Amino acid sequence: MDRGHRHRGKHVAASMAEERRGSWFGFGFCGFGQALGSGRGRQVHSPEPLRTPGAAADVRRVSASWSYTAVVTRGGQVQLSGAAGGAAGGCRDAWASEALLVVLRAGPELQAWAPASALRGEPLWTHTLVPEAEGADGAGAEAQAGALPLLPGARAYVSPRPPFYRPLAPGLRARRLELGAEHALLLDEAGQVFSWGQGRHGQLGHGTLEAEPEPRLLEALQGLPMAEVAAGGWHSVCVSQTGDIYIWGWNESGQLALPTRSLAEDGKTVAREASGLNEGGPSGGEDGAPAPFIALQPFPALLDLPGGADAVKASCGSRHTAVVTRTGELYTWGWGKYGQLGHKDTTSLDRPRRVEYFVDKQLQVRAVSCGLWNTYVCAVERGES
Repeated sequence: MDRGHRHRGKHVAASMAEERRGSWFGFGFCGFGQALGSGRGRQVHSPEPLRTPGAAADVRRVSASWSYTAVVTRGGQVQLSGAAGGAAGGCRDAWASEALLVVLRAGPELQAWAPASALRGEPLWTHTLVPEAEGADGAGAEAQAGALPLLPGARAYVSPRPPFYRPLAPGLRARRLELGAEHALLLDEAGQVFSWGQGRHGQLGHGTLEAEPEPRLLEALQGLPMAEVAAGGWHSVCVSQTGDIYIWGWNESGQLALPTRSLAEDGKTVAREASGLNEGGPSGGEDGAPAPFIALQPFPALLDLPGGADAVKASCGSRHTAVVTRTGELYTWGWGKYGQLGHKDTTSLDRPRRVEYFVDKQLQVRAVSCGLWNTYVCAVERGES
């Protein structure tokens, strides 16, 4: 069981879902009563329609921490479920962590709340975002800046630990910023990736296990424009503009889709020949021998999905990974103890596997948002305009 989940949150943006209204689904850990599928028991093993007070099609974004989930509707309401409850209106975005709930209100004003406050009383901290902080292009910058923890204007971000407001270095403009348990990833306007924070699990991608106090350019990916970044607990993922996946960091549960000893010893890893899984991912040696077990991958490794599918979106949980393809299919792998992979069981996988639920239901996945131990997905009916 992870010990870091109490100290960090996992922001999950669903920008692609905003392009087209869709229905939301959830699966995985719901031991605190999170609005996840049916909500029965402690876990959901297969995707189920999201259980929210309003219609699931009205959900704009989902941000899930370990013990609670924040849902933002298109009408500007944030709704909490799980260990933290409550609701508030006039919200543009929300970001959930165990230590802090951050809400971006109209104004724009940034508010930090204790999750247990139920959004009542006074926030712990308030920061008004003025035009100078946002940049001269104002609202236009917000559209390019992604979502929390990156702030409008793309020149600062919010942290679950003080100081809550953290400016980026002058000249560093971000399109997206993701926080893991101990590290951060930034995608800039040119498609370059920067990382900083702790690196003891190789999650920074610089080839060492050393920490980086300031954003450092990921040299291994220079010249390869990226379109997406995602930070897991202790692993990282990038998706290139051409649909390639690069992945690095900790592989204890197969979250890098590389052979892992823990799954082999448990006898729970899926046979490489089954379900066409041998079509994608790193393979064995030229003589056909099995690939060596990999615990840490400190450099970005290229990952192929089965059938050579192109990726467009990625999200990471504490120790699992999910990717959306250009054709709207969802692949998941890594830690599956609570059903967070969506394959109707609790098996962990060190190879990508397609979530058949959405194929069977003739649904096209538009966005995926991983909580630490669960997964949220937005999908539309295939052929819907």
